[in-house]
Amino acid sequence: MKLSLKREKRTKVATPEDRMTLTEHLAELRTRIIRALLAMVLGVTVVMAFYGQVLRFLTQPYVDLCARRGPDFCVADLQYLSPLEGFSTRLSISTYGGIILALPVIMWQIWRFIVPALHTKEKQYAIPFVLSTVALFALGAYVAYWTLDKALEFLISWAGPGVEANFQISKYISLVGLMVAAFGIAFEFPVLLVFLQLVGVLTPQMLLKGWRYAIMAIFVIAAVITPSGDPYSMLALALPMSLFYMLSIVIGLIIQKRKRAAAAAAD
Repeated sequence: MKLSLKREKRTKVATPEDRMTLTEHLAELRTRIIRALLAMVLGVTVVMAFYGQVLRFLTQPYVDLCARRGPDFCVADLQYLSPLEGFSTRLSISTYGGIILALPVIMWQIWRFIVPALHTKEKQYAIPFVLSTVALFALGAYVAYWTLDKALEFLISWAGPGVEANFQISKYISLVGLMVAAFGIAFEFPVLLVFLQLVGVLTPQMLLKGWRYAIMAIFVIAAVITPSGDPYSMLALALPMSLFYMLSIVIGLIIQKRKRAAAAAAD
């Protein structure tokens, strides 16, 4: 009798009484969205306060490229062509930066919203989920920033000799923002695969069986979503994603092994 009670306790899942109604789900969603928005507003305020330093950091790859290649290749001074462009650029940078700074809070709110649908054992992955999501996005943003000068050099060189590059600041910031967003979101690829394995949608065996098609698809997707379209950025995106795909299979096998061990211990 005691043994059966222990087994029942180990395998406890959410009961109908624990489930939330539709109204409660909507109220929970509203709470999570408000908290995420408050974190974003705080992040935007911080970036706005340090706007000068952030702008210098974002334009540094272009400045270094122009210093290395000379004024015949590009001019480091960015231009704006309308009275409102300076303000809109400041707002864009602050918004992008605010979202990035608020990312840990945003991901935590997303996890807390989906937690009621998970089993007790799956809820323990909350902190690893948030930390890995933030770390992978930061890594993707770093890779995008690291490849930026090579991407700009490739794009400027296509204009041909005698053409001087002199960019609008809004266009430049849009390119940087798209690069960071594309790389940061793409680097969340392994988190998605591991999550789908946790909830049983995918298995590591399925991923291993289709790895050739997956790698081919990764390179095609990288070529499509890379904003600059240059080969350096495409490879810098596709190669880590391919590595992450294989890594997610290894993590899935470890999770699968632990689940089997836990099931055997419960029996």
